[in-house]
Amino acid sequence: MVKEIEKAGITVVQMANLIPVSKTVGANRMVPTISIPYPLGDPKTPKEEQWKLRYHRVGVALDALATEIEDQTVFEV
Repeated sequence: MVKEIEKAGITVVQMANLIPVSKTVGANRMVPTISIPYPLGDPKTPKEEQWKLRYHRVGVALDALATEIEDQTVFEV
């Protein structure tokens, strides 16, 4: 689906914990997440820590949207 959206001219960042799968399906901009059931958090941690983690990851994704790339790119978190 990511490739189809980008064909329409809309830049997409895929946030996923299975980066090799994202690469295989052709995602161009990828941001690693934490886990499958909780991609942007860990319910075992305090809410403040979860918020910081989510804020940071979403910030990386927004920066990825604004970054010009030539090849598939995994953005460091």
